[in-house]
Amino acid sequence: MLNLLACPMCKSFPLKLLVFEEVLIDKRYSVKTPFCDLYCGLKSTYLKEIKVEELDCGECVKHDILWGILHCSNCGRWYPIIDGIPFMYPDDLRTKPRVRNREEQFLSRYADKIPAEVIEKDPLKIVKSKI
Repeated sequence: MLNLLACPMCKSFPLKLLVFEEVLIDKRYSVKTPFCDLYCGLKSTYLKEIKVEELDCGECVKHDILWGILHCSNCGRWYPIIDGIPFMYPDDLRTKPRVRNREEQFLSRYADKIPAEVIEKDPLKIVKSKI
């Protein structure tokens, strides 16, 4: 999915994935290689920088990320992955009670796993307000 996602605020691509919890699906998927067209999330690099023989796209699609963060290294914003769903709201919606409540639940569970670089670069200072 990292092949498809960009920061909703600054449009930067690719986003950095930080995984807190994942499930490996115990099934071998038959997918074409390369499965993605621009960026390989498993190798964290652009496809043009990898030999096709080095890709294991069947292994990649077995990783189901349940909890984590998508981090934009350009603008510093981060977006939680909650129960397998990336919550990528623009700033004006992140202040709404429903969205803010989900982020606060996420932070109460994972604030101690968020790297210092994410906390320091966050322009909204969401994590710092909860620590």
